[in-house]
Amino acid sequence: MKIIIAYFLFFFIFLGIVSCNQNQKQLPIYNPADFNPELVDKSLRNSNKNHIVADFELINQNGKKITQEDYKDKIYVADFFFTRCKTICPIMTDNIGKLQEIFKTDADIMFLSISVTPEIDSVSVLLEYADKKGVIDSKWNVTTGNKKHIYKLARKSYFAVVEKGDGGLQDFIHTTNFVLVDKEKQIRGIYDGTDFKEMNRLIKDIQKLILH
Repeated sequence: MKIIIAYFLFFFIFLGIVSCNQNQKQLPIYNPADFNPELVDKSLRNSNKNHIVADFELINQNGKKITQEDYKDKIYVADFFFTRCKTICPIMTDNIGKLQEIFKTDADIMFLSISVTPEIDSVSVLLEYADKKGVIDSKWNVTTGNKKHIYKLARKSYFAVVEKGDGGLQDFIHTTNFVLVDKEKQIRGIYDGTDFKEMNRLIKDIQKLILH
């Protein structure tokens, strides 16, 4: 009888381990070929390995230069917004604020918001916006920079927008996408930053990356 009990105990422990491993299944690593082709620049559409987010140089709400070095060995969520937006951007910014609160004590988690209207969103405008939104400087950079550079990042690094353009005067992007980037600068997920269920999925995926 003891042998039978021990067998079933082992069996249920085994099932629990398998279930746990399934729940903690690693996230995929996204390369250009994994995305809707409309999101990817033609020069990259057939690339199916080794994609990493390109180096960047931006200016944050405090006038500080922000580069990949500030996100070295960090997991972060990137989004594209503009301060005068009255539709999707306030929802997205509020949701990043909620993520910031959830991961407030985890130094490995950061956030990067990039303005798509840098000609309007000056450092002083971003500082006022950041103060109003409760941005914690050590966790969340709200940034501006060269428009062509920003739009190249959106289209060739983060694959955040469908619209085509060259970053010129008439070019404009508007997207709800949040992009999850791991410590190796690889894309691990894209989420609708205005959707409650998507935010829950993002939280769980960040937790998975922390565990791995």
